[in-house]
Amino acid sequence: SSDLEFQTAYREARRAAFSQSIARLRQGCTAAATTMLKIMVDSTAPASTRVRAAECVMNQASKAIEIEDIEARVADLEAAAASGKHRR
Repeated sequence: SSDLEFQTAYREARRAAFSQSIARLRQGCTAAATTMLKIMVDSTAPASTRVRAAECVMNQASKAIEIEDIEARVADLEAAAASGKHRR
């Protein structure tokens, strides 16, 4: 039906717009990281600002490590599942 076609096209358009937004945010990550690192080591910045920047850097680094660990575990599980399927 035309309503179903419209809904499908609408979802695809929303997904494309969202993907473009995410891509723009990813492009800004390098600048954001540079800014945080500069503030963190700027001896003229207030101590509280430097501490907050350091916290942000540490939190993001910690999250990145956690995500890498999860990705490695998922890859291992997928490989184990795939090898189990081939044995049967």
